[in-house]
Amino acid sequence: MKLTVVGCAGSFPGPASAASCYLLEAPDEAGRVWRVLLDLGSGALGPLQRYLAPDQIDAVLLSHLHPDHCVDLCGLYVALRYNPAGPAAGKLPVYGPADTSARLAALYGGEEGNDLAEVFDVREWQPGEAIRIGPFSVVPRRVDHPVEAYGMRIERRTPARTAVLAYSGDTDSCPELITLAEGADILLAEAAFVEGRDTSRHVHLTGLRAGEVATQAGVKQLLLTHLPVWTDPVTTLAEAATSFEGECRVVSAGDVYRI
Repeated sequence: MKLTVVGCAGSFPGPASAASCYLLEAPDEAGRVWRVLLDLGSGALGPLQRYLAPDQIDAVLLSHLHPDHCVDLCGLYVALRYNPAGPAAGKLPVYGPADTSARLAALYGGEEGNDLAEVFDVREWQPGEAIRIGPFSVVPRRVDHPVEAYGMRIERRTPARTAVLAYSGDTDSCPELITLAEGADILLAEAAFVEGRDTSRHVHLTGLRAGEVATQAGVKQLLLTHLPVWTDPVTTLAEAATSFEGECRVVSAGDVYRI
């Protein structure tokens, strides 16, 4: 699997990155490359087009419905419906929480003649139940955030091995996060909070807590993401190093990782 960081800024776009969006690509047995998005947050649709055309997306997997994780689906709707070359063939699968359709309609504005259901096939996550998208098997699990939110375990099996990416979405430490990350090649974990500065719980991870999860789950590599502009990546990385001895880094927009 190939993971491209399209956007990684926490809570809103920063000067160097859009908000959360990650492109995952892999071929199936016939050689056809499948492309799915993990979130499509504010500002992400622009840089996403450096890597693919909007009509090449095979599915969008939403961790939750805060704007920094989903709002650019409104722009994607326009790109897919009104392209002068013609509308995209078929509907684009969008997986998300229970009220995804209503939230997207409200974000777009709901004016007459614009029905997002004409473009998106919205499907509700069922916690713990795997879905199949081309070569990807995706298992969502509820995580600890103020709204209905999901982390995801994404696997691609080949005769040689099973590659595993775990994506935290937005969450604090919780048993479900350890379950979905167990033995993963990469844990892509948000770390929006800093120890001693951000004292609220049940919202976000810190670098320290992301490292603890990575250690408990036995992951091979920890990638830290979703840092807001006021957080120094050096601080976050130093926190993680106190709780995780494996390979760890803070991601940047444009980074590419092979899994």
